Amino acid sequence: MPIDESPESWSSPSLGRILCDAGVWDDDAPDLEPVGDGNINWVRRLRSHVSGRTVIVKHARPALEKFPEYQTSTERIVFENRYYEIARRCDDGGVCPGILYFDAARRLLVLEDLQDAERLDAALGRAADVDEALVTIAGFLGRVHGATWADEDLIPQFANAAIRKLHGNHIFTLPYEGEGFPVPAGVEARAAQIRDDPTLAKIAAEAYRRYLDPRGALVHADVQPGNVLLRPTGPTLLDAEIAHVGDPAFDIGTLLAHLWLARITASPSIDASQQTQSIWAGYVQALGVSGTVLFADVARYAGLEMMRRTIGAARVPAVRSAEASLAAIDLAQQIVRQPPATPQELPIR
Repeated sequence: MPIDESPESWSSPSLGRILCDAGVWDDDAPDLEPVGDGNINWVRRLRSHVSGRTVIVKHARPALEKFPEYQTSTERIVFENRYYEIARRCDDGGVCPGILYFDAARRLLVLEDLQDAERLDAALGRAADVDEALVTIAGFLGRVHGATWADEDLIPQFANAAIRKLHGNHIFTLPYEGEGFPVPAGVEARAAQIRDDPTLAKIAAEAYRRYLDPRGALVHADVQPGNVLLRPTGPTLLDAEIAHVGDPAFDIGTLLAHLWLARITASPSIDASQQTQSIWAGYVQALGVSGTVLFADVARYAGLEMMRRTIGAARVPAVRSAEASLAAIDLAQQIVRQPPATPQELPIR
């Protein structure tokens, strides 16, 4: 379809001409194709009529793409680009995406197109062997955290408060407030019990305070499997719009949360405890002596992420059934209340 040049999309010159003028593109009237979920930013695949080449274009707008009722700073895409500039120095495994062009003034980011890659959530859903990819991601996070540990100069470079708080509210606050979000039939009563539990709400609030504290290391802050693409050469971690300086336990906790959700639903026969041990060992080794991250803190963040993905706004396919939802809620609340000190103590096999 032809490029949309409406005022709410692009002003003159067109997107194609912008990229042609920048010397990174060869077609001033390319086709645009939807790609990915596009929850936060406007994301399209650009396809050239001249060469057949494709790239991925991201544009940050005040209103979130999938949830326009929420508005936040477009500077989030500046922080995303900055995250990869820094993280690439630690990227021994090619985890960072290839960035082809960045226009800070236009809030425009152009990335390599990995259209043949499978998303990690799809691979987890079909019980694929993704252990190596998970360890690679964990090692990457460990190296980034270790290299940026206690670097206070990074704090003003990642003043990403607006979307950080919006994201945090959906993890630590909204699942424990009000009427709650829609859940499968048969789960309403259990979800109401969680919302009415002052102990869980207090634990979540304390975790939120820790999440907002600008101390620790540079974190990606959205290491969920929808943001991980699996290539034959290894995984790629996308979408660092929420990057900030904060608690590194949050990154690895988010990654583990989705592994645990998959293992209690789609593939319960796989030993999640053993997988977690391998991922944790890879992370700790990569982190090195620069800092200390406790597994109990990681596990608590993981439990809170599991809870919001089950009774919050961002439900995942793994918990679409009532049975899966109830199993996830029970495991999540157990971990949140009494987080295991080691992977070996994880109450899931």
